[in-house]
Amino acid sequence: MSEPLIGIDVGTSGVKGVAISSAGEVLATAEEGYPLSTPHAGWSEQDPEDWWRATQSVLAQLPTGPVGLSGQMHGLVSLDAHRRVLRPAILWNDQRTGAECEQIESLVGLDRLIEVTGNRALTGFTAPKLLWLRGHEPETWAQIRHILLPKDYVRLRLDGELAIDAADASGTLLFDVANRRWSDEMLAALEIPAEWLPAAYESTEIAGAGDQAAGALGVGIDRPGPLSVVLGTSGVVFGVLPEYAADPRARVHTFCHAAPGTWHAMGVMLSAAGALQWLRTVTGGEYAELLAEAAAVEPGADGLLFQPYLTGERTPHPDPNARAAFVGLTVRHGRGELVRAVLEGVAYGLRDSLELLRELGFATSVGRISGGGGRSDLWTEIVASVLGIPLERTAVDEGAAFGAALLAGVRRGVFADVHEAVAACVRISETVEPNAAWSAAYAEGYTRYGALYPALRSF
Repeated sequence: MSEPLIGIDVGTSGVKGVAISSAGEVLATAEEGYPLSTPHAGWSEQDPEDWWRATQSVLAQLPTGPVGLSGQMHGLVSLDAHRRVLRPAILWNDQRTGAECEQIESLVGLDRLIEVTGNRALTGFTAPKLLWLRGHEPETWAQIRHILLPKDYVRLRLDGELAIDAADASGTLLFDVANRRWSDEMLAALEIPAEWLPAAYESTEIAGAGDQAAGALGVGIDRPGPLSVVLGTSGVVFGVLPEYAADPRARVHTFCHAAPGTWHAMGVMLSAAGALQWLRTVTGGEYAELLAEAAAVEPGADGLLFQPYLTGERTPHPDPNARAAFVGLTVRHGRGELVRAVLEGVAYGLRDSLELLRELGFATSVGRISGGGGRSDLWTEIVASVLGIPLERTAVDEGAAFGAALLAGVRRGVFADVHEAVAACVRISETVEPNAAWSAAYAEGYTRYGALYPALRSF
């Protein structure tokens, strides 16, 4: 037998690891958690040493083999000349950099920023964090000699290499995404020394990718065609583009993909399965009970609509102040209608992202669904019906760690490229078709949903 392929995903709540065979069979899994620090309102930090300790623990529980890395994107790890960590890492969900985002868009110009980086300045990205350090912690800034993203710090500890892949580098706001290299223009405009940056490679060269690119690869999204729909705490709609293209208003992200020479567009909604989790917390009951009640309700939830912006929104409205709402409540409505409206509202939000991808030239006739929400037959059927495409489940749903293991196999020479890796290891287990009887109700519901954000924006 060939040696196992190991995938490590350095997430926000913990490190997940998987060992697979060259045929995609899961041989072993392991997971190790760590804390999240919120020293001030809106701040989100972690100690990079926690990632390293957790990675060591996970690797000790897995067989030995070549390792691929994935992880949370955008986080800033600051190192001194001796490659020592200077302060806790500032994470993707940290919100302290609103002023710095405005500063970046002013310095570069919004249109030019989108043209070069494929994105606008958002608080989650890496570059605003650097500007915040310069303005608020000058003593730390003065000591910086290297900057890394979370999984790349783990790589440094594993093999001593300062490196990053194009997919993860795309989320720094310092990368020329179209040309797949660091942007001299952005570095000059923001006065960030180029020598601080690690060398950038294709994902297959160093067996690494940001979690969204790796996760998409893990469900077989290696070329234009199938759509990835992640129904996790947040929701992600991800498609590989036929060529580089950025939304002129940056309502979706355009990043380099883990498949060399390709790009992907990605819409992100901040509350997807998290919205159902919130409703369960408020109303009580088990998930199976709530979903059974929703299944007894006709599509359209008896006129009830839900806007799922519980924590602000990113796509299609990059608005941290957006708020959630139930609209159309009457005394007829009970918990079943509330649950059904949440399931449908999230599906409408995912449809928003798909429509934006289509504007960039993305075309699809099938999707791959993953994440906790995708395990619900009812919710998957609702999403398929709202999107108007069948949704496939894969035999293995190990997320970004699985994609990282595939990259490890490509780097090791087990596979010639990511396309061969996907063909060998990703298998479809079942397909959920759109429900034709629901199409009229959801066409009307999506039209009504589109009117909610403009109408509620002033509240």
